[in-house]
Amino acid sequence: MKKLPEKLAKVIELFELTDNIGERIDLLMEYANRYENVPPEIATAPYPRERLVPFCESETYVWVVPREGNGVKLYFAVTNPSALSARALAVILDESLSGLSAEEIADVPPEVVYEIFDNRLSMGKGQGLMGIVASVNAYARDLMQKEGK
Repeated sequence: MKKLPEKLAKVIELFELTDNIGERIDLLMEYANRYENVPPEIATAPYPRERLVPFCESETYVWVVPREGNGVKLYFAVTNPSALSARALAVILDESLSGLSAEEIADVPPEVVYEIFDNRLSMGKGQGLMGIVASVNAYARDLMQKEGK
């Protein structure tokens, strides 16, 4: 796998050290409990359909917004109330990637979800979670293009 941004690599290392499935679930719950919905100054419901992550059953929406100065900020709206995995991933991505440049974020491989959630993910859930990362990548690339990079 490609070299990951440092904070994301540390999160993945933490999950790799957690062999027990119960401990891994507890760790994911800790992340999910820190989830905060996209603030109203970025977007309000109903969210624009073009921000909806394809193949994601959790009804997740993604924004990658340039920060004043440098770097970007990731925002998510996870509208399915039982979507704990999507909420956990949203927090992990926000906490480990926000503040980085669009270039650094654009190359994060969607397969990192299997490093975080384990290979026991169902095909549908894995595809949806990888779709969240792929959407973050796509919006980061869009920003790069707008900035002429």
